[in-house]
Formats: sequence, structure tokens, C-alpha cells
Amino acid sequence: MRPTSPQLCPGRVPRVSDETSGPDPTDSDSSDGFSGEIPGLSDFHEAFEQLTPEQQQEIAEAQEAMEESRRRLSSVPAEVVVTNHVMGLYELAAIHLSADEPDLVQAALAIDALACLVDGLGTRLGPEASTMADALQNIRLAFVQIKGQTAG
Repeated sequence: MRPTSPQLCPGRVPRVSDETSGPDPTDSDSSDGFSGEIPGLSDFHEAFEQLTPEQQQEIAEAQEAMEESRRRLSSVPAEVVVTNHVMGLYELAAIHLSADEPDLVQAALAIDALACLVDGLGTRLGPEASTMADALQNIRLAFVQIKGQTAG
């Protein structure tokens, strides 16, 4: 198994901090350069005006549904959402490993992504951190066993 790529691990990038802690001194780009204008917005408004009222209503309903999803998601602690993604990566690796012909390349990618989150975030994953570390070890072991079986 290839080692996890260090440049992709969360522990190797500057941490995000809240607004009260000031700028990250390790951040090399301290100027945001944002003018406040969104490129292409006027073109969007022109295209929107050319739609039928029914199409405009469908877009408005879709936007409201997206806003509702965002409101619900914002009420969930980030560690819960990240943990769900970790388990999704675990499942992805398991699917590739359990196929009739295991896809070791795809499984390795999912396992490496899983490792970046679990190893890089550690206890920041909350109470489930040790469970996530165990899951990572288990899927790594399964990978090695399946790789050995397919090589023989």
C-alpha cells in the first residue's frame, strides 16, 4: 500500500480559525482581493428574465429547498458531518475491496482519503475519533489481505 500523500492531509495545511482569533500567521496570502462583485451575475439575471414564469418559479423553489438544506446542515456539529464523510469513505473502500474483482487502486484512494481525515484530524473528530481510527485500521488490514489473495 502506498503511503498517504502528505500534501493532502489536513494536518499539513493551515487551520481555519474563527474571526476572533485574527489572521493565521502561517497564511502566506493575507489579502483577500475580493471586490464584492460576483463575475457573471448580470448575465445570470438577464438569462433569468428570459425564462417563463413557470421556469422562474421552479428555480425559486429549488433555491428555497437549497436554503432549507443549508439551514438544517448548519444546525449539525461539523464533527458529525465529517464523521459521516469518513464512514462514507470507509464504505467506498469496502465496496471496491468486496467486488468480484477487487479494484485495489480505487480502494487505496478511498483508504488514503480516509487516513487523511482520521490521522489529520485525530481527536477533533469528537467522541467517535477512536472508532474512526479502528475503522481505518480494519480497512487497511482488509486491503492488505485482499491484495495478498489477488497477487497469489
